[in-house]
Amino acid sequence: MSIYVGNLNYEVTPEDLQSVFGEYGSVKRVHLPSDRETGRKRGFGFVEMETDAQETAAINTLDGAEWMGRTLKVNKARPRESSGNDGGTRRFSN
Repeated sequence: MSIYVGNLNYEVTPEDLQSVFGEYGSVKRVHLPSDRETGRKRGFGFVEMETDAQETAAINTLDGAEWMGRTLKVNKARPRESSGNDGGTRRFSN
């Protein structure tokens, strides 16, 4: 499972998240999405940890914590939902 980390400072690096979440166990992966057009970080990220117990400890401690001038939103990541978008192709019947 993965942890969603929201309301991140735009200056945060993967190493920063690795360090903070590393206090709660072994971090397997950190991902900070960026905007396709501007390349700017989007203000949220995902962290994967070794065990569910480590993830739970990190979530319970860090959700609502202030870090780098922002109040973090930390919870279990939900699977990405389909947007219902068909790739931009619309077909209408007459």
